[in-house]
Amino acid sequence: MAFVITENCIKCKFTDCVDVCPVDCFHEGPNFLVIDPDECIDCTLCEPECPANAIHAEDELPEGQEHFAALNAELAKKWPIITEVKDSLPDADEWNGKAGKFALLEK
Repeated sequence: MAFVITENCIKCKFTDCVDVCPVDCFHEGPNFLVIDPDECIDCTLCEPECPANAIHAEDELPEGQEHFAALNAELAKKWPIITEVKDSLPDADEWNGKAGKFALLEK
């Protein structure tokens, strides 16, 4: 089982989670992060670090967020690995907690 980044990361892209990952399983897109399920060792370190509460265990995804498991796997193959903390997006605090952001995901 792996951890999955869900919708609330879109337009926020906080990177606190990246700093604690012992296996570098995070990948960075323009306005979203994903976790490579083949690299994730289920260590649980990233989940509490996410200020947007966007990281969940694959078997505990919030209702309506189940499709993010496949999306994380797909985009992890396309996007580069991120291993260092970066500034969040400029308006991240404004987007944090807003629903219905899936259409805003930049691939």
